[in-house]
Amino acid sequence: MTENTDVVVIGGGYSGVMAANRLTQRDDVTVTLINPRPTFVHRIRLHQLVGGSDGAVVDYREVLAEGVRLVVDTVTRIDAAGRRVTLASGDTVGYDYLVYAVGSGSADPRVPGAAEFAHPIATLEDAQRLRAALDAAPASAAVTVVGAGPTGIETAAELAEAGRAVNLVCGGVLGPYLHPRGRRSVAGRLAELGVTVVDGPGTSVTAVTRDAVRLDGGRELPSPVTVWTAGFGVPDLAVRSGLSTDALGRLLTDETLTSVDDERIIAAGDSAAPSDLPPRMSCQAAMPLGARAADTVISRITGGRPATLNQLFAGQCISLGREAGIFQFAKRSDVAVGFKVDGRLGAKLKELVCRSVLKHLADEAHKPGGYRLHRVSGGASRRQLLRAHRGGAPVAASERTA
Repeated sequence: MTENTDVVVIGGGYSGVMAANRLTQRDDVTVTLINPRPTFVHRIRLHQLVGGSDGAVVDYREVLAEGVRLVVDTVTRIDAAGRRVTLASGDTVGYDYLVYAVGSGSADPRVPGAAEFAHPIATLEDAQRLRAALDAAPASAAVTVVGAGPTGIETAAELAEAGRAVNLVCGGVLGPYLHPRGRRSVAGRLAELGVTVVDGPGTSVTAVTRDAVRLDGGRELPSPVTVWTAGFGVPDLAVRSGLSTDALGRLLTDETLTSVDDERIIAAGDSAAPSDLPPRMSCQAAMPLGARAADTVISRITGGRPATLNQLFAGQCISLGREAGIFQFAKRSDVAVGFKVDGRLGAKLKELVCRSVLKHLADEAHKPGGYRLHRVSGGASRRQLLRAHRGGAPVAASERTA
């Protein structure tokens, strides 16, 4: 008689859902997904929730396999020795293997006044509170968006297209990931929308008040509503549970995404730090990492040898309101190149990406094991990074990507 294996997945985002769905390909595996919300948050649409063009939530029945048991609760502690997790409700859930996919959020802003007066946008609840604040503010009230990465750019464009007066404070360069050609394209579209881009020296925020943002160059911007998109943070569950993490709190793993402390704990998504060299935060990385984590679990159950990380990137896709966008192409190593698609076609590509993310999850729910993008070669860049990180030491055969 085949022994059953219990797998608990913590976190119902892109990585967690992909991992949970993929694990259902085995009849001898029972999968429990623990998530604090009863609905799936389509995070790459949160800026649309803020702008009023999308709700950014999806029923789990659309993306989660029927065989996955959904527990709506929050994990407060992982007991690795006892192989169980404690929930906020006081219940405990045992496991044979654990997939740690708790995701990410905004970093705790250390700028004076930012935590009190600025609105983050990294979670559904953050975005809903920001939307309520915008609804309560006069239509003529200026909005300052702090942070010029994809989230900041998308939020600024969405609000400007809705008629808001928007300042986008870069703290340096607009769209640091972008190739200069892509950056010029984004800057041009933001100018068309009336967004004031505040970039270059002297644009780091030094303080946020109830109605203003102060910069290190001495400038003060009127800002009855301030949106904070700068920084990156992860939940501290791994730290509180005594597991090894990187400086930001991401779970430290090897190249198979297995915790350096416990081979029964596998991480995926933004909360994973494989070899202390985590890939860029994105759903583009999250879903392949979720699939890789599930494959690692299955390999351990069956006595096989887990494959190693083989991350591939295509670029970065940014919406610029509902009528325009940009797809910034990149090398497989995730370095932007001069080629881009922008304007209306860029908007269509961005929308296609948003829809395809849900399709990938739904397809894996209906046909577990069918997702294969995590097996497409990312080239030699990962091996080169590992060598550099280890001071030039050769990469072991077990760490070479397929």
